[in-house]
Amino acid sequence: MVGTAPANTKTAGLFGKGSEEHGQTMPAVLSPNGQNFWTPQTRATEAKCLVPYYYTDELLQGFRNSHWTSGSCTQDYGSFTIATLGGQLRKAAKERATRFRHEDEVSHPHYYSVRLPDEHLVTEMTASSHAAIFRITPEQDGPVHIVVEPNSDEKEGHIVVEPERKTIYGYNPVHRIYQGWGQSAGFSGHLLLTYTDELTAWGQDSICAWLTFQGKAGRPIILRAASSFTGREGAERNYRAEARNVSFDRMKDNLIRTWIRHLHAIDVEDPDTARVNQFYGALYRASFMPHEMSDVDGTYPRFSPLLAPPLGECLIERGKAMKQKHSPKGGAGRGLYFCDFTMWDTFRAVHPLYTLLYPDVSAKMMQSLVIKYEQGGWLPIFPSWNSYTAAMIGDHCSVALADAYIKGIRGFDAEKAYEGMRKNAFETPATAEEYKNGMGRRALQSYIQYGYIPLEDPVREAFHQQEQTSRTLEYAFDDYAVAQMAKALGKDEDYRVLMARSENWRNVINPATGYCDGRHADGRFEGNTDFVRRKAFITEGAVCHYTWFVPHNVEGLVEMMGGREKFEAKLDSMFTEGRYWHGNEPCHQIAYLYDFIGRPEKTRHWVKYILDTEYNDTPGGLSGNDDSGQMSSWFIFSSMGFYPVCPSSDRYMLSSPRFQRITLNLQNGRRFVITPESFPRDRTYITHREIVGN
Repeated sequence: MVGTAPANTKTAGLFGKGSEEHGQTMPAVLSPNGQNFWTPQTRATEAKCLVPYYYTDELLQGFRNSHWTSGSCTQDYGSFTIATLGGQLRKAAKERATRFRHEDEVSHPHYYSVRLPDEHLVTEMTASSHAAIFRITPEQDGPVHIVVEPNSDEKEGHIVVEPERKTIYGYNPVHRIYQGWGQSAGFSGHLLLTYTDELTAWGQDSICAWLTFQGKAGRPIILRAASSFTGREGAERNYRAEARNVSFDRMKDNLIRTWIRHLHAIDVEDPDTARVNQFYGALYRASFMPHEMSDVDGTYPRFSPLLAPPLGECLIERGKAMKQKHSPKGGAGRGLYFCDFTMWDTFRAVHPLYTLLYPDVSAKMMQSLVIKYEQGGWLPIFPSWNSYTAAMIGDHCSVALADAYIKGIRGFDAEKAYEGMRKNAFETPATAEEYKNGMGRRALQSYIQYGYIPLEDPVREAFHQQEQTSRTLEYAFDDYAVAQMAKALGKDEDYRVLMARSENWRNVINPATGYCDGRHADGRFEGNTDFVRRKAFITEGAVCHYTWFVPHNVEGLVEMMGGREKFEAKLDSMFTEGRYWHGNEPCHQIAYLYDFIGRPEKTRHWVKYILDTEYNDTPGGLSGNDDSGQMSSWFIFSSMGFYPVCPSSDRYMLSSPRFQRITLNLQNGRRFVITPESFPRDRTYITHREIVGN
């Protein structure tokens, strides 16, 4: 339940606004990075920034087959809600909302149950990647109603009961937000639900479909469901593979084993069991995104089709894990295909965590990005709902790809990946329509012309407009990451040019203040002296937060600020003057910067302080949006005593481990043991190779 209520942590309320103060998570049953998240629902809409479940709500509307980007402020899509009711049939979400108590909930990654006192029912659910089973047990004899609703805010969903097949089938068309807001994304969520008990009534209308059974006290009613993003045939294949002839207990046991294997990547030993449980809760939350979009046979909807097919249909692909040629009509082969990469968040720690712990999965995620480039023509910036978006700033798919390759991941097409990375770094779409669709870096021409993005460029065709200084800082880092990939692949001239460009961060640090600042096209700085309030040229934060985003050249930033003493004093002020905001990503590397100036004791002190004050094991225990697991991944790395300050390099900066003993059970068979005494004493970093071996 952590992250399902407003933040109650140390810095809550200091800098965040609105939903930024919520963890935005949900207590879902899922297979790690699986297609579906099966969650109780207290809010009916798929609208932006509204999670299906809020801990503070008192009424339950049903159980959602969700694809919500966990911890985000984006949207759900292609979802369905299954409600279990006693008494009278109520179809609309508000009508069927029913009382529940948290004391009557049992929530685990593999299983959820709740007692609904006014319905006289206990509903349980368990799941696999593409399927779920519900067990509904009446507490008394009487009618039991099942309501299935496609959650289409546009009223485009379709649902039908097929009593001769004991089946409900429906689809819910997916729509874009950000780029192409409201337009079709070219595919739908599809749901197949089956039952075995005899009906006493059934029906369907423009809102939902429903079934009515004659319930008997203590006798469970079983429902099996499967989903797909490709069509009814895909849902049926997934059903046959994962749900047909599978009992509730068998599916639950299978999912328990899946989670044990997943969590066993890290074994934590410590007498403080509450702290250990908190750690594994973070690893659970880091295991949602990105999520599988492909069916069991490797079929998935084509990325960002130029022409949307009719409602309920999509262009499909059957993609291999790497080097599979694709055509608009699809191809042959099998392979996992992932989507919903909120890269502004996840390049920092989520993807480095997968690269370290689950390299095979990381490779498939990276190949999924390559596939998007092949099918769409541009490497995406923030690919969500299988579409281009320019939701956030930067070009961080390139960072994730470079980080994976530098750290030894080879199960993706690196040359094709670099082709897309280079195109993003040097080219702008040829047509306004492509650019408007979210292809390419925003304001790249200004960045190349000036070496920074001037305030005169408003950065149109982006959800986050302006934010010129933050963009400059992030593009400089992106250039560094692409340069590392170029060097690894022998692209020496690209490496030289991109490394020179990676120093563009210098162009937005005002030497008069030592803070980043807005800059005009004629070279004048804005002259900002308000370092703690939001500015239009800064993304989701203040100047004091973003100044530190030079992860690839902290030594250069130290020099530009006037040396170690001045750097340290300014860094101290982040904590002693209450400027640090852990609730959003731009601050996440800051505590580790003391390592670069020979003050590791301060890194250890402030990392421990953040762990103790910005996280707790209550529903309000995250200091901001979990953002696809980034907030939780920071907690995981920092609890182990190291953190990837600069993804696309092989170094992790050191703090100190939070537990007596941590064992990383790596996929190559190596075990890396961490104790409070195990890290190097003569330096403030450890390399990836030291952890994983050759």
